[in-house]
Amino acid sequence: MCLTDGETALTYAEVAASSHRIAAALADAGVTPGDVVATVSPNHVRYLEAVLGIVRAGAVWLPVNARYGADEMAHALRSNDACFVFTHSAHLDAVRTACGTLPDMRGIVCIDTAVPGAPGLADWSRGYPHTGIDVPQGPDTVVAIRSTGGTTGPSKGVMISNRNYETLFACLFSTLPFPAGPVHLAAAPLSHAAGTMALATMIHGGRTRVMPRFTPGDVLRLIEEERVTHIFLTPTMIYMLLNDPEIGAHDCSSLHTVIYSGAPMSVDKLTQAIARFGPVFAQAFGQAEAPFFCTILPQSEHVPLDDPAVARRLKSCGQSTPFVRVEIMDPEGRLLPPGERGEIVVKGDLVMKGYYNNPEATEKAGRFGWHHTGDIGYKDEDGYLYLVDRERDVIISGGFNIFPTEIEQVIWSHPGVQDCAVIGVPDDIWGEAVKAVVQPRPGATLSEAEITALCRERLGGMKTPKSVEFWPDLPRSPVGKVLKRDIRSRFWKDRDRAV
Repeated sequence: MCLTDGETALTYAEVAASSHRIAAALADAGVTPGDVVATVSPNHVRYLEAVLGIVRAGAVWLPVNARYGADEMAHALRSNDACFVFTHSAHLDAVRTACGTLPDMRGIVCIDTAVPGAPGLADWSRGYPHTGIDVPQGPDTVVAIRSTGGTTGPSKGVMISNRNYETLFACLFSTLPFPAGPVHLAAAPLSHAAGTMALATMIHGGRTRVMPRFTPGDVLRLIEEERVTHIFLTPTMIYMLLNDPEIGAHDCSSLHTVIYSGAPMSVDKLTQAIARFGPVFAQAFGQAEAPFFCTILPQSEHVPLDDPAVARRLKSCGQSTPFVRVEIMDPEGRLLPPGERGEIVVKGDLVMKGYYNNPEATEKAGRFGWHHTGDIGYKDEDGYLYLVDRERDVIISGGFNIFPTEIEQVIWSHPGVQDCAVIGVPDDIWGEAVKAVVQPRPGATLSEAEITALCRERLGGMKTPKSVEFWPDLPRSPVGKVLKRDIRSRFWKDRDRAV
């Protein structure tokens, strides 16, 4: 079995035949090699059939997050020249509105069912050949345009080639070997990392169980029922699992690998997760421009140890993967020695071909011959990478650089905290003052005095938040990242700082 959602089950032969028919139908609709074809859908068992059909046709896959608002969706489709869209019927109206400004739109097809004005995927592709439709491609052919996270402004289209994907899978399989017969639970969006894990599972002849959306109770239940071996989760998802009242009622012993990425992870909560699920966690560091596996901290490093020098590696992103070079660079292009902080830069075949229709941004990101991530970090003597913060998130208070992630780690350690974000807010004396915005755990009661006392004890006065606010939830991107720019904008309105 290849793909299932608990009701529909698709074999490998069925997925292969369907993807060939989709490729032939795209060609008949006027889609030619190199044209951009978008997917706009929540997780669905037919999603990957459409993706494989796009690639077989020689077109370029543009995954658009189904949680985008109308303006974001229109921007993604328009700025990347999409000419065809596979969508879910629930998003058809939004897609039609977004496509209204596209001059070369050749069709919209619903992957789940036919609706008035839009055919369903199965009927639309029925009757086309089920074999022999693969368009020849070279290693440097662009096969996907993936959007940047949009956490610092409008997203850019990242051109990903066959060589990039080959390097991604080489990094994955050389550092996190798959057991025979893997079972992958797609709980995160297939348009992002869960889709990569689904493709990796296909390579090993495994089965992907598709969830329409992440809900912690269902994840725990399905791990037990389906004997899941692999899952990708963001740190926020792991926090929600730990808080679920049914966490102890399910057998999760089948888990082999839980990959987490996408945002800094609370070490205290990671330690709790290891105690609950065992040493099955692996952290990957990457970004859209160098996808997923620049570094890896494998399962063998996720064992809390008595030696503090070793245990502190849980704070790291691990070491460079075999086919990627990761270093620290200063603003003048000099590579820095261990222990010195600077921008994390990457080199190798994992790095994108460039930003779509944006040569200026491509040149800026590739200065000095390295891809610049925009992340601040350092490496220790053993080559472990420590992510300090995004360049834009650094707080400058009284002339000192303060890194929010360090403060967030302390706040996350409080048992009543679900999540938090530390930002700089305007201060007439210091320029910026440290502020914590905290999301309490359900049912928890917290006070500003508790948070500031904890930080003062662990960090000293300079890094202790000067104010704390409690919000029921934090603003997040469609893939679950906390949007600090949205938080900052509430405090910097009509002020000079670029959020």
